[in-house]
Amino acid sequence: MPRTPDRRHGALYEEDIFLEEQTGDPTDIGQLRRVGSDFKAKDGTGVFNLRTGGSGLTAAQHKALKDLIHFLDDGPADGWASGAYKETLPSPSPFPTSEVWWTTAAKTHKIVSLDTTWTGAKITQEVWKVYDTDGSTVLVTLTDAITHSGVFETSRTRTWA
Repeated sequence: MPRTPDRRHGALYEEDIFLEEQTGDPTDIGQLRRVGSDFKAKDGTGVFNLRTGGSGLTAAQHKALKDLIHFLDDGPADGWASGAYKETLPSPSPFPTSEVWWTTAAKTHKIVSLDTTWTGAKITQEVWKVYDTDGSTVLVTLTDAITHSGVFETSRTRTWA
């Protein structure tokens, strides 16, 4: 976007700012537009709607993360049919490395999985995956890197893809 002649340094103190209605989403990073009754902005991850939360996530990413909430801490709940089946491996073990929730005991379609990395008796990494309805396509992956002081967890860094 080209600079306008009235551009100046310092903060602007305005009582109101009126954005004229535009057609189409913003095309440049940092751009803000009023499109109908929505305010839309574009950042490095794409266009998002400020009126509906402005998370910067696509609708599919948001749905996958929202759905993951329905699984943490232990399996499917809201929005899922009864009869889901959990497999814990290796079995039996006090230090399981894999937990998979399947749609049924037939284990044909995964719903969500948790892979755990142990260092001694401490969990140092957790990787959650949510699967699409086909049971094999991963919709979202959350990875927690966990640090400890002795036996106590001191921090956790979460990344998602």
